Amino acid sequence: MGTQLPGTKFSGCKFDYATFDKTLIDPHILDTECPAYENLKSRFARTLRTNFQQLGDAAAVNRAIKVELNATEIHLKKAWRSNESYYRSHHPGFLARMVAFLEWLKFKILDLVWGNGENLMRLIRSVLVVLVRMTLEDAFFHGDPNRIHTFVVSFGRSFEIFFGTLTPSDYNRSCLAILTCLRLVAVGFFLSIIIKKFSRR
Repeated sequence: MGTQLPGTKFSGCKFDYATFDKTLIDPHILDTECPAYENLKSRFARTLRTNFQQLGDAAAVNRAIKVELNATEIHLKKAWRSNESYYRSHHPGFLARMVAFLEWLKFKILDLVWGNGENLMRLIRSVLVVLVRMTLEDAFFHGDPNRIHTFVVSFGRSFEIFFGTLTPSDYNRSCLAILTCLRLVAVGFFLSIIIKKFSRR
């Protein structure tokens, strides 16, 4: 606890169950000394992430998070797909594999939508996908799809509808309710990312 190891180099060390607490250590340890198994690698990166957060090293925190997320994704995928003895003994049978598959699927969806809380550009991309879908539906059902200007106007309307500044009477109320939920979720994701980024500084 409170150890300083600046400039220390490790080679061939076994950190499978090691934890670090307020330890000044080179983040390059993530490149060379991670455990071989993905579940242990994820745990190792997580403890280093917490350690770097305690020291206020934002760049190292981001580095550890990338390693942790990558290892977690591989671990979850192997849990339902791999025939390795470790995974089959921990997830025996079809039902256990299905549960593992659903966990992996949730991870992938959240990664696609907002990078599991670490990628603002993916969140912006997800919002743009929703706006494009709204634009196409608005142009085809509430305008003239044969005119380019219709799509420009529809995009503007879609932007206003999505962010709640416009509530058109020609829209189904259920659709508006769903869009409100999506907007609240997107805002929640956005605030979560911003808070995380600033809390590391």
